[in-house]
This record gives sequence, structure tokens and C-alpha cells, in this order.
Amino acid sequence: MEAPPNQTLYLNNLNEKIKQPELKKSLNAIFSQFGQIMDIVALRNVKMRGQAFVVFRDVSSATNALRSMQGFPFYDKAMRITYAKSKSDVVAKLDGSFVEREKRPREKRKAEEPLRGRAAKKAAMKIEPARAQPQVAQPVQVAPVVQQPAVEVPNKILFITELPEETNEMMLRMLFQQFPGFHEVRLVPGRHDIAFVEFTNEAQAGTARSALQGFKITPSSSMKVAYAKK
Repeated sequence: MEAPPNQTLYLNNLNEKIKQPELKKSLNAIFSQFGQIMDIVALRNVKMRGQAFVVFRDVSSATNALRSMQGFPFYDKAMRITYAKSKSDVVAKLDGSFVEREKRPREKRKAEEPLRGRAAKKAAMKIEPARAQPQVAQPVQVAPVVQQPAVEVPNKILFITELPEETNEMMLRMLFQQFPGFHEVRLVPGRHDIAFVEFTNEAQAGTARSALQGFKITPSSSMKVAYAKK
């Protein structure tokens, strides 16, 4: 029996070789275009490999994402997407229906360990006051500014700027390959913040430019898309 439409999507058939931090960042990059994401859950245990949950703020965003991304080639595997069968904790906390689960004995011990560690640390601090470490000023490195013309001339190659440090070729390829005419992504050696994306013609590049202008690869980073200088 299929689950009714809700804010949480269940994804499977994901590439199991992708590490958890990169997987979550990549999922956020391709799904945040459909609406505000509240949480992404991707567990490391063997049972949950190749699976993840994406929690949206509202049902309409989740529905649009499900329809648009069904079968999307994510790290060379076609992802399968359905609505989650149970309500996520973050949604339950928002609507007031959250009931905290009773922790298993092992989980209780893990939860108590940091508390015991902090208590021991506080006791040690009472015995010997901590000495303040002198602050050493770090030299400020200013990255060179890559200038583009004030009036843009259409080009089949797009110039992408203000990319966050964790951006990689796969993330950009997944973003741009959904548009017709996509050809390739070219990164710039030694620069994590810029890249070039090539399309078959100028019109196709323009469509992608308009759609992804200001797209947030991470919650705090909005990329800029311009035509490359000819």
C-alpha cells in the first residue's frame, strides 16, 4: 500500500559508495530548487545504505520534487522516490504531534557518556584554571576577482561564480544536466568558487542560466550564473 502524499520523501537505489556528508550535500543541491528543505536523513548503518529521506516544509514542494526527480541519474544510478510511510521527527515537532521515543539501553549509555565527560572536565577546571591562549592574527588572503562585462553577450558557455568550497563536478553536473543541450562541466584548477558549463547552443545555455540564477547549493551560498566572455 502506497503512503499518502506528505512532506517526507523516501529515496532508494542510491549509490552506496558515496560517503554520507557528500551524499547529504548533493541531495540538498538538487532538491532545494523545489522548496525549503527541513532535514535530510542518510544513515551510515548497513541496513540503510543506498537510502535517504528528504523532508520538505510543505507537501506541494515534496510532490513537485517526486514528479520531477523520479528516475533522476544520481551518481550514475536512477533514484527511486516515494512518499515516506511515517512522519519525520522534524515535521512532528512543527505540528505538535512529536512524542519522544524511549531510548534503548545502548543509546542511553551513549547519551550519558558525553555528560560524564563534561562533568569530569568541569571538575578539572575547578582544580586548575584554564590559561587563555594568546590570539595570533592570521593574514587575510584576498582571492583574485574575475570580472565579467557589464552587458552580457549570449554564449553557449556559462560562467558560474560564488560556489561554496564543497562544490564538486558531480554536483554541478546533476544540476545542469536536467536542461536540454547540456554538454559538460569544467572546473578551474586551484579555484573551488568558479566553474564553466557548456551547452550545445546559446538558447539552451540561456534557459539554464535563467532557471539556476541564484540557486542555493548550500543554505548560505547562492551561485551566480553568467554568460562566459567570448
